[in-house]
Amino acid sequence: MSLRIVTIFGSAQAKESDASYQQALHVGRLLAQNDFTVCNGGYRGIMEASARGACEAGGKTLGITTVQFAGKVNPWIQEERSMKTWKDRLFSLIETGNAYVLFNGGTGTLTELFVVWEMTNKGLLKNPIILIGDFLHALLERLKKENAVLFNGYLKIAKTPEEVLRYLKET
Repeated sequence: MSLRIVTIFGSAQAKESDASYQQALHVGRLLAQNDFTVCNGGYRGIMEASARGACEAGGKTLGITTVQFAGKVNPWIQEERSMKTWKDRLFSLIETGNAYVLFNGGTGTLTELFVVWEMTNKGLLKNPIILIGDFLHALLERLKKENAVLFNGYLKIAKTPEEVLRYLKET
């Protein structure tokens, strides 16, 4: 599979001083330097950081937004696609990506993770899912311990932005 578009999911609350923001900035740069387009929800936090990193490295960015959310598109988004509902936005983010990178986040990020994961488990997607961040790693370990979910070969856990890139290149 030739991966060209990587959809990034993560908290809109991350600030520039946060480690997760800096990680997303670095991931965006690495993706752009390796000819990937960064796709995300187009707003603040992790979305802004990954798009900023990609733009600063000369890459392409795509933001998929919804009219249901108040908020301005971050200045690093080069192309915006506005969807009518948050559900349309979610599925557009999923359908657009050839791979997914998930950072720590709240209920929105967890929803995105579980929808992508379930679609993969059902055979509807065959795209890599890469998690980066201690919270998501701990959550998955707990789910694994409880035998609560099906783990498949598409789900990877990365500790660094470089590891995210390595997983994408292996796919």
